Amino acid sequence: MNTVHHEAPLWEFMGLTFNLANMMMITIASAIVFIIAVLSTRNLAMKPTGMQNFFEWVMDFVRNIINSTMDWKDGGRFHVLGITIIMYIFVSNMLGLPFAVVIDNTLWWKSPTADPVVTLTLATLVVGLSHYYGVKLKGFGSYGKEFFKPFWFMFPIKIIEEFANTLTLGLRLYGNIYAGEILLTLIAGGLATGIGGHLAAIIPMLAWQGFSVFIGAIQAFIFCMLTMVYLSHKVSSDH
Repeated sequence: MNTVHHEAPLWEFMGLTFNLANMMMITIASAIVFIIAVLSTRNLAMKPTGMQNFFEWVMDFVRNIINSTMDWKDGGRFHVLGITIIMYIFVSNMLGLPFAVVIDNTLWWKSPTADPVVTLTLATLVVGLSHYYGVKLKGFGSYGKEFFKPFWFMFPIKIIEEFANTLTLGLRLYGNIYAGEILLTLIAGGLATGIGGHLAAIIPMLAWQGFSVFIGAIQAFIFCMLTMVYLSHKVSSDH
């Protein structure tokens, strides 16, 4: 599926390097989430069915995540953010499972979350957003004092903690999705030689793809959960 021997389609522009595969897959994942949202809310009914029923289940699921981390009074404003995060990451995790597209040894189709640049960017946005809301809701002075509690020498430790949170949030997601695609590559490459190899690869491929769907869903849940935990630490009055 991915990777070790495949190159990334890079494009240099004004001194910056862009990964065209990442840009394409990010756009596709965003479009899929947008289409799901539109289809789910196009014909709203009092008794939901089909896509509306699914979307309302996602809304309730995210609401429960928020309620488990903070009061709804503080966390209600993050409901749409949580829905967006969990759906976007789940869709992104799934894109690389069915197949990969390699053209001239260049990998074009993969899960965008199988790239550390994408996952660390998401993690940086989440942590940055938590600081933004902390300052917005508590004020700059009051929020700044949180970094010196309970003792002033806690400040460097808390700064290191913020960097550690960003790294662990992004690399956890990347590592799980990347490893799953690597193993699918090894299974396909190691077994799928000749008719016998193709037949032998079917069962392990299906088994690992099913497990990867489970892992992708769990990682979307964990990312959403940790996002709400970080936000609760910044905006809740009891932290």
